[in-house]
Amino acid sequence: MGDRLLGLPADTLALLRRHGLLRLLVERETLAEALAGEALDPSVAEKARLRFRQQRGLDSEQAMAAYQNNQGLRDEDLAWQMELPARLQQHAQNHFGQKAEARFLSRKHQLDKVVYSLLRVRDGLLARELYFRIGAGEASFADLAARFAEGPEKATNGIVGPVPLTQAHPVLAEKLRIATPGVLMEPFPLADWWLVVRLERYTPAVFDEAMAEQMAAELFEEWVQEETGRRLERITGTQASQLPA
Repeated sequence: MGDRLLGLPADTLALLRRHGLLRLLVERETLAEALAGEALDPSVAEKARLRFRQQRGLDSEQAMAAYQNNQGLRDEDLAWQMELPARLQQHAQNHFGQKAEARFLSRKHQLDKVVYSLLRVRDGLLARELYFRIGAGEASFADLAARFAEGPEKATNGIVGPVPLTQAHPVLAEKLRIATPGVLMEPFPLADWWLVVRLERYTPAVFDEAMAEQMAAELFEEWVQEETGRRLERITGTQASQLPA
């Protein structure tokens, strides 16, 4: 790590800590150092700049100048921010891409996605009644969820997803993992609720280009967080050693 952060005065470090900015600053410096030698192809850089402007509605030079002035950015600071996502992606691929598939295989069960119908109520007898009504074709799952559901799924006619399987409660996730799409599950208790559930679609994760990029990005982010933690320890340790006995 460069001397810029190790040499910060104690009162500056105290101010950064008070406002919850010290870790963020160390993290950003860790990123900057890692990406310092990551040169972008001109066409990639231009696409990154265009994406930055589109995302922020900066559709004119006047809007760009106003944004830069409002943020207090020098030209080189603005260029860095505009190109940062592309640099992150390129660095992750160059340095962690070879480990992406192994990462995917270790996390595949967490990446599978599901769409399911959910109806939760606090009354077990009501849950069973609704289960029989759906099973007998007297009413649709969506209609009954809209009328009786007591959770957020009420606003979506009972439909949840597509979401990663692990986003669900572990008990529900395990039931969804072994369920047959289209088959209504018998009501079961979970915490303070009774659930009626039907798996609609199960989509296993596949290792394609987008997934490879995601896995490489995750590995890079893990490295950044670990390195940030180590650097924080060095900074706070250095500061402590400089205090008078």
